[in-house]
Amino acid sequence: MSDPVRSQYTMGKFMLVGMWVMLLILLTLFFQGWLQSGDNPNRGLASYDADGLGEVVLERNRSGHYIAPGFINGEPVQFLLDTGATDVNIPAAIASRIGLSRGQAQRAMTANGMITVYRTQLDEVRLGNIALPDVRASINPHMPGDTVLLGMSFMRDLEMIQRDNTLTLRQY
Repeated sequence: MSDPVRSQYTMGKFMLVGMWVMLLILLTLFFQGWLQSGDNPNRGLASYDADGLGEVVLERNRSGHYIAPGFINGEPVQFLLDTGATDVNIPAAIASRIGLSRGQAQRAMTANGMITVYRTQLDEVRLGNIALPDVRASINPHMPGDTVLLGMSFMRDLEMIQRDNTLTLRQY
């Protein structure tokens, strides 16, 4: 094979390999975004203002949970709505990042048995355009991850309507 033919052949091989690498990168980015949107379809949280009261519409994720971004004392967090939780439950790592102080220790029953959690009071919890002041919470040192359980100490002041794969939360 002469040098011009060999260099064209080599360049063709590099271009073919480069095309496959680029295709794999594009497919990875596409499916990564698709998977993330299934895990949290509420990234772009739909909020409404009904007569001066907040209303939020959440979509159920692929696992059947309602996950949404929100704020505790102005700091961004990820919420998992949990009607079975008495209080808002915050992992210790998030509580530390937000600057929450541990209050009185108390025992709590979880799916994994009895644990010790620490009382705290949140100045404000915000989900979309629903903002509630003075929300009771618990700091849970046994809770892994970066998701806050949004319990009934927040949701007790809201009307909840579940239809199909959506949950509407409305202040009353």
